[in-house]
Amino acid sequence: GSAAIHAVAGRDNAQIFMLHPEGRVSEIQRRQMTTISAANVHNIAIGGSFDDAQAMVKRMFADEALTATLDIGAVNSINWARLMAQVVYYFYAALQLGAPDRKIAFSVPTGNFGDVFAGYVAARMGLGVERLIVATNKNDILARAIRDGDYSVGESHATITPSMDIQVSSNFERLLFEANGRNAAGLAEQMRGFGEKAALMLDPQQREGIAALFSASRADPEQTIEAMRWAHETCGEVIDPHTAVGLHAARALYDADEIDPTVPVVTLA
Repeated sequence: GSAAIHAVAGRDNAQIFMLHPEGRVSEIQRRQMTTISAANVHNIAIGGSFDDAQAMVKRMFADEALTATLDIGAVNSINWARLMAQVVYYFYAALQLGAPDRKIAFSVPTGNFGDVFAGYVAARMGLGVERLIVATNKNDILARAIRDGDYSVGESHATITPSMDIQVSSNFERLLFEANGRNAAGLAEQMRGFGEKAALMLDPQQREGIAALFSASRADPEQTIEAMRWAHETCGEVIDPHTAVGLHAARALYDADEIDPTVPVVTLA
């Protein structure tokens, strides 16, 4: 977010409003966002979680009285342009490793499902993606949805990977749309039920479609730290906790023989 903010800070024709959950981002992130002195940048700390902040943004987009008078855009992965940029590095990484003659798997630490959905888009565009591993932290709604078909909101836990402390993932709705044959009316009905009950059971068609390409794994804080230790001791690499969630998932599925041992697994940082 900070790169996008710096790109337009100081421009008279754009007002930037940033929401972050108070006490739920790292201190470095907090300082990046709250120490920009440009007059057109407004930082708002909210009492709540990332989900609460994202829900506020979505309500603004759905408010026709507001959108008729203001020209608003989002810079998180609600915005399709964000995903388009992320699609590129799946192709770039795969080409480094022998694509299109060799299939590649990717393990993606994710909370809002945007980065890993970009991998799905790359696969639909023709990239030889063997598997997409959805790596979650203790907030494991995505892992439960993919493994068990249970997309139900649990308690939002604050973890050592705060960028993934998310329950309601905007981009998972995009995957459900693809997996139900792009039946917009059917999905709208499903999401209405989800809005009321904070729970949704995937139908068999959705589960089957998603399982064809996606696997999932969660990493508890102890497992995350262990993956950081393994990366340092084995590879001499110092990785951050979010990356470590992806590394743990990649290793867990590899060890469980859920990934073909001849297929390289790329962990996104």
